[in-house]
Amino acid sequence: KSVKIHKLQKEKVEFERYTTTAQVTRENEKAEEIQMLKQQIAGLQEEFRRNESHWQAAHGKLRNQIDTLTKQNLELQDELRVSEHQRLEAKGQSGAAVDFTSRQPDTLVLADLLPVVVVKCLRQRTCGRKSPVPVTHLSVFKETNTSSSTKGKIFGVEQMLIDGRKIITFRNGTKKEISADTRTTVVMFFNGDIKKIMPDQRVIYYYADAQTAHTTYPSGLEVLRFPNNQIEKHYPDGTKEIVFPDQTVKRFSESGLEETVFPDGTVVKVEKNGDKMVLFSNGQKEIHTAQFKRREYPDGTIKTVYSSGQQETKYSSGRVRIKDEEGNIILDKK
Repeated sequence: KSVKIHKLQKEKVEFERYTTTAQVTRENEKAEEIQMLKQQIAGLQEEFRRNESHWQAAHGKLRNQIDTLTKQNLELQDELRVSEHQRLEAKGQSGAAVDFTSRQPDTLVLADLLPVVVVKCLRQRTCGRKSPVPVTHLSVFKETNTSSSTKGKIFGVEQMLIDGRKIITFRNGTKKEISADTRTTVVMFFNGDIKKIMPDQRVIYYYADAQTAHTTYPSGLEVLRFPNNQIEKHYPDGTKEIVFPDQTVKRFSESGLEETVFPDGTVVKVEKNGDKMVLFSNGQKEIHTAQFKRREYPDGTIKTVYSSGQQETKYSSGRVRIKDEEGNIILDKK
Protein backbone atom coordinates (compact mmCIF):
# COMPACT_ATOMS: atom_id res chain seq x y z
CA LYS A 1 0.00 0.00 0.00
CA SER A 2 2.78 2.43 0.89
CA VAL A 3 4.45 1.63 -2.44
CA LYS A 4 1.26 2.55 -4.28
CA ILE A 5 0.94 5.78 -2.31
CA HIS A 6 4.56 6.64 -3.05
CA LYS A 7 4.02 5.89 -6.72
CA LEU A 8 0.91 8.08 -6.89
CA GLN A 9 2.72 10.97 -5.16
CA LYS A 10 5.58 10.67 -7.63
CA GLU A 11 3.17 10.72 -10.58
CA LYS A 12 1.40 13.76 -9.10
CA VAL A 13 4.70 15.64 -8.78
CA GLU A 14 5.66 14.77 -12.36
CA PHE A 15 2.24 15.86 -13.64
CA GLU A 16 2.44 19.20 -11.81
CA ARG A 17 5.94 19.72 -13.16
CA TYR A 18 4.72 18.96 -16.70
CA THR A 19 1.72 21.28 -16.30
CA THR A 20 3.91 24.10 -15.01
CA THR A 21 6.39 23.63 -17.85
CA ALA A 22 3.62 23.60 -20.47
CA GLN A 23 2.04 26.73 -18.98
CA VAL A 24 5.37 28.57 -18.96
CA THR A 25 5.99 27.49 -22.56
CA ARG A 26 2.59 28.80 -23.66
CA GLU A 27 3.15 32.07 -21.86
CA ASN A 28 6.58 32.46 -23.43
CA GLU A 29 5.13 31.80 -26.88
CA LYS A 30 2.40 34.38 -26.33
CA ALA A 31 4.93 36.88 -24.98
CA GLU A 32 7.07 36.37 -28.09
CA GLU A 33 4.02 36.82 -30.31
CA ILE A 34 3.07 40.03 -28.50
CA GLN A 35 6.62 41.34 -28.83
CA MET A 36 6.68 40.51 -32.54
CA LEU A 37 3.36 42.27 -33.10
CA LYS A 38 4.57 45.31 -31.18
CA GLN A 39 7.62 45.47 -33.40
CA GLN A 40 5.44 45.21 -36.50
CA ILE A 41 3.22 48.04 -35.25
CA ALA A 42 6.25 50.19 -34.43
CA GLY A 43 7.67 49.52 -37.89
CA LEU A 44 4.40 50.44 -39.59
CA GLN A 45 4.03 53.58 -37.52
CA GLU A 46 7.59 54.69 -38.28
CA GLU A 47 7.14 54.04 -42.00
CA PHE A 48 3.87 55.95 -42.00
CA ARG A 49 5.47 58.92 -40.18
CA ARG A 50 8.27 59.06 -42.76
CA ASN A 51 5.84 58.85 -45.67
CA GLU A 52 3.48 61.38 -44.13
CA SER A 53 6.31 63.86 -43.58
CA HIS A 54 7.39 63.52 -47.20
CA TRP A 55 3.82 63.78 -48.48
CA GLN A 56 3.06 66.84 -46.38
CA ALA A 57 6.17 68.62 -47.64
CA ALA A 58 5.36 67.84 -51.27
CA HIS A 59 1.70 68.70 -50.76
CA GLY A 60 2.56 72.03 -49.10
CA LYS A 61 4.86 73.00 -51.97
CA LEU A 62 2.24 72.16 -54.58
CA ARG A 63 -0.49 73.99 -52.68
CA ASN A 64 1.67 77.12 -52.54
CA GLN A 65 2.22 76.91 -56.29
CA ILE A 66 -1.51 76.47 -56.84
CA ASP A 67 -2.31 79.50 -54.66
CA THR A 68 0.15 81.64 -56.64
CA LEU A 69 -1.18 80.45 -59.97
CA THR A 70 -4.78 80.90 -58.84
CA LYS A 71 -4.03 84.53 -58.03
CA GLN A 72 -2.49 85.00 -61.47
CA ASN A 73 -5.50 83.32 -63.04
CA LEU A 74 -7.90 85.69 -61.28
CA GLU A 75 -5.93 88.66 -62.59
CA LEU A 76 -6.10 87.23 -66.12
CA GLN A 77 -9.84 86.65 -65.78
CA ASP A 78 -10.30 90.30 -64.79
CA GLU A 79 -8.29 91.30 -67.86
CA LEU A 80 -10.47 89.08 -70.06
CA ARG A 81 -13.66 90.58 -68.64
CA VAL A 82 -12.41 94.10 -69.30
CA SER A 83 -11.34 93.14 -72.82
CA GLU A 84 -14.71 91.55 -73.57
CA HIS A 85 -16.51 94.66 -72.33
CA GLN A 86 -14.36 96.88 -74.50
CA ARG A 87 -14.98 94.61 -77.48
CA LEU A 88 -18.71 94.93 -77.06
CA GLU A 89 -18.40 98.69 -76.83
CA ALA A 90 -16.18 98.73 -79.91
CA LYS A 91 -18.81 96.87 -81.93
CA GLY A 92 -21.27 99.69 -81.35
CA GLN A 93 -18.94 102.36 -82.75
CA SER A 94 -18.18 102.90 -86.40
CA GLY A 95 -14.65 102.10 -87.37
CA ALA A 96 -14.02 100.10 -84.17
CA ALA A 97 -14.02 96.84 -86.12
CA VAL A 98 -12.34 96.34 -89.45
CA ASP A 99 -13.43 93.54 -91.80
CA PHE A 100 -10.33 92.05 -93.36
CA THR A 101 -12.20 89.96 -95.91
CA SER A 102 -12.65 93.05 -98.10
CA ARG A 103 -9.58 95.10 -97.06
CA GLN A 104 -6.56 92.91 -97.73
CA PRO A 105 -4.07 95.84 -98.09
CA ASP A 106 -4.71 96.96 -94.49
CA THR A 107 -3.55 93.56 -93.29
CA LEU A 108 0.09 94.33 -93.97
CA VAL A 109 -0.12 97.62 -92.07
CA LEU A 110 -1.82 96.18 -88.98
CA ALA A 111 0.21 92.97 -89.01
CA ASP A 112 3.16 94.71 -87.39
CA LEU A 113 0.98 95.62 -84.39
CA LEU A 114 -0.50 92.14 -83.78
CA PRO A 115 0.94 88.97 -82.17
CA VAL A 116 2.73 86.57 -84.51
CA VAL A 117 -0.05 83.99 -84.25
CA VAL A 118 -2.60 86.61 -85.39
CA VAL A 119 -0.43 87.70 -88.31
CA LYS A 120 -0.36 84.08 -89.43
CA CYS A 121 -4.16 83.99 -89.21
CA LEU A 122 -4.46 87.13 -91.29
CA ARG A 123 -2.10 85.98 -94.02
CA GLN A 124 -2.95 82.29 -94.24
CA ARG A 125 -6.56 82.19 -92.96
CA THR A 126 -5.50 79.47 -90.52
CA CYS A 127 -4.93 79.39 -86.77
CA GLY A 128 -2.62 76.67 -85.48
CA ARG A 129 -4.16 73.85 -87.52
CA LYS A 130 -2.34 71.44 -89.83
CA SER A 131 -4.86 72.03 -92.60
CA PRO A 132 -6.20 75.51 -93.40
CA VAL A 133 -9.68 76.31 -92.08
CA PRO A 134 -11.64 78.95 -93.98
CA VAL A 135 -12.29 82.14 -92.01
CA THR A 136 -15.66 83.72 -92.58
CA HIS A 137 -14.99 86.85 -90.53
CA LEU A 138 -11.92 88.38 -88.90
CA SER A 139 -12.03 91.53 -86.80
CA VAL A 140 -9.49 93.65 -84.93
CA PHE A 141 -10.70 95.31 -81.70
CA LYS A 142 -9.34 98.59 -80.37
CA GLU A 143 -9.32 100.32 -76.99
CA THR A 144 -12.10 102.89 -76.60
CA ASN A 145 -10.53 104.84 -73.71
CA THR A 146 -10.26 108.60 -74.15
CA SER A 147 -6.66 108.65 -72.95
CA SER A 148 -4.36 109.71 -75.77
CA SER A 149 -1.81 107.04 -74.76
CA THR A 150 -4.25 104.12 -75.16
CA LYS A 151 -6.86 105.37 -77.63
CA GLY A 152 -6.99 103.21 -80.75
CA LYS A 153 -4.63 100.59 -79.34
CA ILE A 154 -5.27 97.10 -80.78
CA PHE A 155 -5.74 94.47 -78.05
CA GLY A 156 -7.14 91.42 -79.82
CA VAL A 157 -8.48 89.65 -82.86
CA GLU A 158 -11.69 87.64 -83.17
CA GLN A 159 -12.00 84.93 -85.80
CA MET A 160 -15.25 83.28 -86.88
CA LEU A 161 -14.40 79.95 -88.54
CA ILE A 162 -16.58 78.31 -91.14
CA ASP A 163 -17.23 75.35 -88.79
CA GLY A 164 -18.86 77.73 -86.31
CA ARG A 165 -16.01 78.01 -83.83
CA LYS A 166 -14.95 81.39 -82.53
CA ILE A 167 -11.32 82.10 -81.62
CA ILE A 168 -10.28 85.27 -79.79
CA THR A 169 -6.55 86.04 -79.58
CA PHE A 170 -5.44 88.72 -77.12
CA ARG A 171 -2.34 90.87 -77.29
CA ASN A 172 -0.66 89.06 -74.36
CA GLY A 173 -0.89 85.73 -76.20
CA THR A 174 -3.96 84.38 -74.38
CA LYS A 175 -6.40 82.59 -76.69
CA LYS A 176 -10.06 81.80 -76.09
CA GLU A 177 -11.86 79.22 -78.24
CA ILE A 178 -15.63 78.78 -78.13
CA SER A 179 -17.28 75.79 -79.81
CA ALA A 180 -19.98 76.23 -82.43
CA ASP A 181 -22.69 75.18 -79.96
CA THR A 182 -21.13 77.48 -77.28
CA ARG A 183 -21.18 74.57 -74.81
CA THR A 184 -17.41 74.15 -74.67
CA THR A 185 -14.92 76.93 -73.93
CA VAL A 186 -11.15 76.58 -73.84
CA VAL A 187 -8.88 79.39 -72.64
CA MET A 188 -5.16 78.98 -73.24
CA PHE A 189 -3.31 81.53 -71.13
CA PHE A 190 0.01 83.06 -72.10
CA ASN A 191 1.76 81.34 -69.14
CA GLY A 192 0.77 77.86 -70.37
CA ASP A 193 -2.25 77.39 -68.08
CA ILE A 194 -5.37 75.94 -69.72
CA LYS A 195 -8.97 76.33 -68.57
CA LYS A 196 -11.75 74.18 -70.04
CA ILE A 197 -15.48 74.56 -69.45
CA MET A 198 -17.13 71.31 -70.55
CA PRO A 199 -20.72 70.73 -71.77
CA ASP A 200 -21.54 68.95 -68.49
CA GLN A 201 -20.47 72.13 -66.61
CA ARG A 202 -17.22 70.64 -65.37
CA VAL A 203 -14.44 73.21 -65.12
CA ILE A 204 -10.94 71.81 -65.67
CA TYR A 205 -7.99 74.08 -64.93
CA TYR A 206 -4.47 72.89 -65.69
CA TYR A 207 -1.61 74.69 -63.93
CA ALA A 208 1.33 74.41 -66.32
CA ASP A 209 4.00 75.38 -63.81
CA ALA A 210 2.84 72.90 -61.14
CA GLN A 211 1.67 70.33 -63.74
CA THR A 212 -1.49 69.97 -61.66
CA ALA A 213 -5.08 69.58 -62.90
CA HIS A 214 -7.94 71.04 -60.83
CA THR A 215 -11.42 69.79 -61.79
CA THR A 216 -14.57 71.34 -60.32
CA TYR A 217 -17.85 69.44 -60.76
CA PRO A 218 -21.37 70.95 -60.74
CA SER A 219 -22.06 69.07 -57.49
CA GLY A 220 -19.31 71.06 -55.77
CA LEU A 221 -16.77 68.22 -55.74
CA GLU A 222 -13.21 69.39 -56.45
CA VAL A 223 -10.47 66.99 -57.59
CA LEU A 224 -6.76 67.84 -57.72
CA ARG A 225 -4.36 65.59 -59.64
CA PHE A 226 -0.68 66.21 -58.90
CA PRO A 227 2.26 65.19 -61.13
CA ASN A 228 3.39 62.51 -58.64
CA ASN A 229 0.01 60.73 -59.17
CA GLN A 230 -1.35 61.96 -55.85
CA ILE A 231 -5.09 62.70 -56.00
CA GLU A 232 -6.89 65.02 -53.59
CA LYS A 233 -10.68 65.27 -53.39
CA HIS A 234 -12.67 67.97 -51.60
CA TYR A 235 -16.36 67.16 -51.07
CA PRO A 236 -19.11 69.76 -50.53
CA ASP A 237 -19.77 68.47 -46.99
CA GLY A 238 -16.20 69.36 -45.96
CA THR A 239 -14.78 65.84 -46.25
CA LYS A 240 -11.31 65.63 -47.78
CA GLU A 241 -9.72 62.51 -49.26
CA ILE A 242 -6.10 62.05 -50.34
CA VAL A 243 -4.93 59.07 -52.41
CA PHE A 244 -1.13 58.86 -52.17
CA PRO A 245 1.09 57.38 -54.91
CA ASP A 246 1.49 54.09 -52.99
CA GLN A 247 -2.37 53.84 -52.88
CA THR A 248 -2.57 54.74 -49.20
CA VAL A 249 -5.89 56.57 -48.70
CA LYS A 250 -6.37 59.24 -46.04
CA ARG A 251 -9.76 60.81 -45.24
CA PHE A 252 -10.57 63.84 -43.10
CA SER A 253 -14.19 64.37 -42.07
CA GLU A 254 -15.80 67.59 -40.89
CA SER A 255 -16.34 65.99 -37.44
CA GLY A 256 -12.57 65.68 -36.96
CA LEU A 257 -12.29 61.95 -37.66
CA GLU A 258 -9.11 61.01 -39.54
CA GLU A 259 -9.04 57.64 -41.29
CA THR A 260 -6.06 56.05 -43.07
CA VAL A 261 -6.30 52.87 -45.16
CA PHE A 262 -2.96 51.24 -46.02
CA PRO A 263 -2.40 49.04 -49.11
CA ASP A 264 -2.14 45.90 -46.95
CA GLY A 265 -5.68 46.47 -45.61
CA THR A 266 -4.70 47.96 -42.24
CA VAL A 267 -7.07 50.77 -41.20
CA VAL A 268 -6.16 53.48 -38.66
CA LYS A 269 -8.90 55.75 -37.29
CA VAL A 270 -8.06 58.76 -35.12
CA GLU A 271 -10.84 60.65 -33.36
CA LYS A 272 -10.78 64.39 -32.71
CA ASN A 273 -9.95 63.74 -29.01
CA GLY A 274 -6.89 61.66 -29.96
CA ASP A 275 -8.40 58.19 -29.44
CA LYS A 276 -7.06 55.76 -32.03
CA MET A 277 -8.29 52.45 -33.41
CA VAL A 278 -6.16 50.15 -35.57
CA LEU A 279 -7.87 47.38 -37.56
CA PHE A 280 -5.33 44.85 -38.83
CA SER A 281 -5.86 42.71 -41.91
CA ASN A 282 -5.48 39.53 -39.80
CA GLY A 283 -8.64 40.38 -37.83
CA GLN A 284 -6.95 41.86 -34.76
CA LYS A 285 -8.01 45.23 -33.40
CA GLU A 286 -6.08 47.68 -31.26
CA ILE A 287 -7.54 50.63 -29.34
CA HIS A 288 -5.47 53.50 -27.90
CA THR A 289 -6.90 56.01 -25.43
CA ALA A 290 -5.43 58.21 -22.75
CA GLN A 291 -6.44 55.60 -20.13
CA PHE A 292 -5.39 52.33 -21.78
CA LYS A 293 -4.16 50.40 -24.81
CA ARG A 294 -6.16 47.32 -25.75
CA ARG A 295 -5.71 44.55 -28.31
CA GLU A 296 -8.53 42.22 -29.30
CA TYR A 297 -7.76 38.89 -31.03
CA PRO A 298 -10.03 36.94 -33.38
CA ASP A 299 -10.33 34.08 -30.85
CA GLY A 300 -11.92 36.47 -28.32
CA THR A 301 -8.82 37.09 -26.17
CA ILE A 302 -8.54 40.70 -24.96
CA LYS A 303 -5.33 42.18 -23.56
CA THR A 304 -5.32 45.60 -21.92
CA VAL A 305 -2.45 47.72 -20.61
CA TYR A 306 -3.59 50.63 -18.44
CA SER A 307 -1.81 53.96 -18.06
CA SER A 308 -0.80 52.90 -14.54
CA GLY A 309 1.14 49.96 -16.00
CA GLN A 310 -1.30 47.31 -14.82
CA GLN A 311 -2.00 44.55 -17.37
CA GLU A 312 -5.21 42.58 -17.80
CA THR A 313 -5.79 39.55 -20.02
CA LYS A 314 -9.22 38.04 -20.62
CA TYR A 315 -9.16 34.71 -22.44
CA SER A 316 -12.00 33.31 -24.53
CA SER A 317 -12.30 30.46 -22.02
CA GLY A 318 -13.31 32.95 -19.30
CA ARG A 319 -9.95 33.00 -17.57
CA VAL A 320 -8.81 36.40 -16.27
CA ARG A 321 -5.24 37.25 -15.34
CA ILE A 322 -4.06 40.59 -13.94
CA LYS A 323 -0.49 41.75 -13.46
CA ASP A 324 0.76 44.83 -11.63
CA GLU A 325 3.05 47.43 -13.21
CA GLU A 326 6.10 45.31 -12.36
CA GLY A 327 4.70 42.22 -14.08
CA ASN A 328 3.75 40.34 -10.91
CA ILE A 329 0.54 38.28 -11.14
CA ILE A 330 -2.00 39.59 -8.66
CA LEU A 331 -5.02 37.69 -9.97
CA ASP A 332 -5.37 34.51 -12.02
CA LYS A 333 -9.01 33.48 -12.10
CA LYS A 334 -9.74 30.37 -14.15
